[in-house]
Amino acid sequence: MTTTDIGFDALGLSPALARATRDLGYKAPTPIQAASIPPALEGRDVLGTAATGSGKTAAFLLPILQRLGSGRRGTTRALILAPTRELAAQIEEAAQGLIRHTGLRVASVFGGVGMRPQERAFREGTDVIVATPGRLLDHLQHPYADLSKLEVLVLDEADRMLDMGFLPDIRRVLRQLPQDRQTLLFSATMPAPILELSRDLLRQPVRVGVERPSTPASGITQTVYPVAEDLKTPLLVHLLKQDSIGSVIVFTRTKHRANRLAEKLAKAGVSAERIHGNRSQSARTEALAGFKSGKYRVLVATDIAARGIDVEALGHVVNFDVPNVPEDYVHRVGRTARAGLTGEALTFFSPAEEGDLRAIERTVGRKIDRVTVPDFDYRAKPAEQFEVPLKDRIAEIRARKAEDRARAAAKAERRAQNA
Repeated sequence: MTTTDIGFDALGLSPALARATRDLGYKAPTPIQAASIPPALEGRDVLGTAATGSGKTAAFLLPILQRLGSGRRGTTRALILAPTRELAAQIEEAAQGLIRHTGLRVASVFGGVGMRPQERAFREGTDVIVATPGRLLDHLQHPYADLSKLEVLVLDEADRMLDMGFLPDIRRVLRQLPQDRQTLLFSATMPAPILELSRDLLRQPVRVGVERPSTPASGITQTVYPVAEDLKTPLLVHLLKQDSIGSVIVFTRTKHRANRLAEKLAKAGVSAERIHGNRSQSARTEALAGFKSGKYRVLVATDIAARGIDVEALGHVVNFDVPNVPEDYVHRVGRTARAGLTGEALTFFSPAEEGDLRAIERTVGRKIDRVTVPDFDYRAKPAEQFEVPLKDRIAEIRARKAEDRARAAAKAERRAQNA
């Protein structure tokens, strides 16, 4: 039986959950949903291989919510661990849509925002907690964060948590959870440390999944634009002003480059915001919401912050910097052409990045078409360097701190004189 042969009603979901899937426009289960929901509903542990965008969020949420629909209330019975704030918020949003007819409650717990509402969620025994490992450990230092009645644990995007150095934190969390529980682990890839973790966590798991694609989806048109490093910004502005590109996510290599690019786009009259790990949670949330609503035409992002960004019908992705890991390229361009739609992925590369580009082409199995823009001046001299040298940035920070100290000293002196 294929996923086109069955609907969500055939999976044995409760009337409330089946109604929610219809409300949300779910038609038929995706491959990962069809494979993982039945064993998870039976209470089996599941080891799932699934890429972002494959429907895995509903694959673990539906069995959890079905289980929690019966039994005691007023205590946290399910915990979902995610690597980033954005992904945690996205999972919570998906859960809110599915619990609308159930009376269940869900809350997210992550850094960058106040702890008090999160503390209240623990004290009130919210049914499902979606958390990042670091902030969860902050709460677990206090008696109110009681997970002793936990029945289901989910680790989502386990390989990304490993890449981000969360494995020690995860093991610290695990030591505070009941041993007798159902565990669902989902990962885009299965490196040796994840397999080792799965052996420690899972009991006779059902292995399911859709392997992470090693090449971009067929609906993505891929092109590369050879350009000097200092002309990348003018080229991007030029393409944006041609109106052939609508809303677009632009990926940069570092947080500093994301900041610089967003500033330069704004000066050029392009509405843009940036999202990266150094920004506060409220700023990141506003940036993503503004991009989804159309307030910002361009969202400049780093790879880690982009985890959890899910924008429907996104037509374009631009790699302002060539990623040095081919899998990151596949992940980046996979932000477009989702759910069977088409999209375009443009990659700017300077001579220094040619080695990384060749590695990507070996991964995708072909040479990506080169494009030269006819009416762009490739010999132009930019007014200023794109990236401020590190020594200059350090000098600027030190000068700013010295000014702050001088102002504070002057203020203290005035207070003393007026005393």
